[in-house]
Amino acid sequence: METKDPRLKMVSLNAIDLSRDLSVARIHFIMLDPNGDPTPVQEGLERASGFLRRRLGREVKIRHVPELCFFHDNSAAEAQRISGLIDGALESEQSDGPQ
Repeated sequence: METKDPRLKMVSLNAIDLSRDLSVARIHFIMLDPNGDPTPVQEGLERASGFLRRRLGREVKIRHVPELCFFHDNSAAEAQRISGLIDGALESEQSDGPQ
């Protein structure tokens, strides 16, 4: 779906959890820049939720479109941090040389 909000250009929705009664959709998003601030993106998604719900209602053709709740998924940033730690440990081990 297309929105005009520039805050939503570098965002990917990666998981959706629906409540049992289908009244609430918990939507998890990641930022393509894992070091970016998720606050403006979350605000943009919340502001666009009405538009997104209308579009979903037209595309999916369900009687009641769930309320959309957005949550930042920081797993990409955490993976990048852990990868950096591993790389640092490997570099440290190589610079120490064999003992």
